[in-house]
Amino acid sequence: MATEIQLEQRQGARRTPGLDAPMFRLRWFLLIAVVAPGATPLRAQLIQPNVIVSVRDQKLMFLDNGGNAAVYPISTSKFGLGDRWGSMATPLGTLQVAQKIGDRAPTGAVFHNRRFTGEILQPNTPGRDPIITRIIWLRGLEAANAHAYNRGIYIHGTPEEKTIGRPASYGCIRMKSSDVSALYAQLPIGAIVQISPDHLPKVSRAAKGTLVSAPASAPAPTHAVFTADSSKPGAEKASMTPLAPKTSVAPAKKSDTTAWLRNARA
Repeated sequence: MATEIQLEQRQGARRTPGLDAPMFRLRWFLLIAVVAPGATPLRAQLIQPNVIVSVRDQKLMFLDNGGNAAVYPISTSKFGLGDRWGSMATPLGTLQVAQKIGDRAPTGAVFHNRRFTGEILQPNTPGRDPIITRIIWLRGLEAANAHAYNRGIYIHGTPEEKTIGRPASYGCIRMKSSDVSALYAQLPIGAIVQISPDHLPKVSRAAKGTLVSAPASAPAPTHAVFTADSSKPGAEKASMTPLAPKTSVAPAKKSDTTAWLRNARA
């Protein structure tokens, strides 16, 4: 039975310190400036889109190119914070989106070693805790999170939705399937992810779980389309393509799932 602990690197419970407080305050200032009155277009282009993860709040904020925000409940590691091998902890600091896996996969699609198995789970399925729906693989940009990519630190969906809102993962950042799908659709390869032990910044335009439409002049977000084999090392070199307009998706039928899996293996 595939479980998250099999998919994430096994790590020990020792906590390691995060970034210095002044460095965090500087990054918070830059991120808040995007949505603050008078923020310049140049600054927004330099640091947008962005994701801020608050370990204290157990929430994730996504800021789009227009400075609009969406906030989602999450779950970080139940083993605390850090990046040491064997710690099973969530790393702090600045990371970026290195790969996106699961494009067009059905909601609840089970992944083992970043490959869709063909199985689909409903939320809170008893006794099951695999990685599902979407995988956003993170790469650390600092010494404090340098092992994040090789440890397999993801933002991903979980069937254990009843645990969302409190630390329950094995190092990754868990989200509800509907929420991780929405984030995946808007977040391009290379986007910055800031993981902080502090509260989320106050943003007046934040809408819980709902992303306000960006201005028409905002750049179209992009992402990479991955097949099953492209989850191997080096897949981050996959080509970038514009996101298609978001449409509602009906629950996947068995035939749809079979077709998706056949195409992924082609």
